[in-house]
Amino acid sequence: MSPVEPTQAQSNAEMPHEPLDDGAKVPLHRLAHARAGDKGDRLNLALFAYDPDHYALLMEQVTEARVLALFSHRGASRVRRYPMPGLAGMNLVIDDVLQGGVNGALNLDGHGKTLSFLLLGMTVAVN
Repeated sequence: MSPVEPTQAQSNAEMPHEPLDDGAKVPLHRLAHARAGDKGDRLNLALFAYDPDHYALLMEQVTEARVLALFSHRGASRVRRYPMPGLAGMNLVIDDVLQGGVNGALNLDGHGKTLSFLLLGMTVAVN
């Protein structure tokens, strides 16, 4: 294995990336990581910046409106964002996104665990 190939134990924060250019649009996963949880038909996504210096950028661009638009194809009806500045993160609560929840949905991921990857694919502009 060459020195630039990450081992499976390394986190995204340790993975080598190209430098971020001002004005570049990058996928959110370049700047942050996320965790997902669910309760009924409600999804909870916690998003944390790898670098606390990127927290303001995330707060500016990962808005309730953008997240609602991103999940609209799944029937999401509302997004509430709860800032966590001490952790350089935010908690996003998305209603009606799990198509009925674990017991009522016919989709493959009734728990919503993989939906954090949909969020992390959102592009943000680095300024």
